[in-house]
Amino acid sequence: MLNTWIAGTVVAVIAGVTGFFAVLRGSTFAAHAIPNGAFAGAAGATLLGFNPLAGLAVFSVAGALGIAGLSRRARNDVATALTLVMMLGVGALFVSWSTEYAQEAYSLLFGEVFGVSTDEVLPIVILGAVSIAAIIVMFRPLLLSSALPEVAEARGVSARRMELGFLLVMALATSMTVPVVGALLMFSLMIGPSAAARSLTARPVLAMTLAVVIALVTVWAGIVVSYESNWPLGFLVGVLGAAFFLAGRAYRAAAIRFRPRVA
Repeated sequence: MLNTWIAGTVVAVIAGVTGFFAVLRGSTFAAHAIPNGAFAGAAGATLLGFNPLAGLAVFSVAGALGIAGLSRRARNDVATALTLVMMLGVGALFVSWSTEYAQEAYSLLFGEVFGVSTDEVLPIVILGAVSIAAIIVMFRPLLLSSALPEVAEARGVSARRMELGFLLVMALATSMTVPVVGALLMFSLMIGPSAAARSLTARPVLAMTLAVVIALVTVWAGIVVSYESNWPLGFLVGVLGAAFFLAGRAYRAAAIRFRPRVA
């Protein structure tokens, strides 16, 4: 359980930070595609007898580079979709070559937070720290290029470099989060809390902080309820993430409706 709490906490923090920029930049499709496509890397690594985390890292980075590269020649959503399709196709091929991968595939798709081993905790913490450090280094130019891309270009901030840098950070985050909450539900943990935080405030630092807090509450509450009820953590993360988002939107709508009008 100690490994569970450590891994869940690290996952929540990095999901809140990266999710804030994914929502701000409109990169939610990429936040969905990279973790799902990285599943293929874990399948290949398991097939070859390597650590699934290594396969996740390699395919996550490959997915980020693929999206960034194809975006130069096609629309961003088309490039993301093509990259996802290619990675899922490779994953299907790897799975077809193994007859003993069903349980591993299920755990990577839906998460296995109560099965985090001691050997997996250190890589998760290291990758999480690297991801946070990268966001801190990129924070100002990344924020400017996300909120005001034209102003960023005028000040010499390359939009393509910022996009590639952010996608690589998201790839690192994916590498450590997929084994904990699963590829299919990582999207919910990144987007739900961050979208809710954006509904509550327009101040970037405060919104990011709120996104991390909401993600922590989501993961911690999910772990407790999952432990007591034996319900899958992925289901609880998805439901709680959606509930926080709806609550944030309701608060924003109420604030706009009852805002005092200036005569």
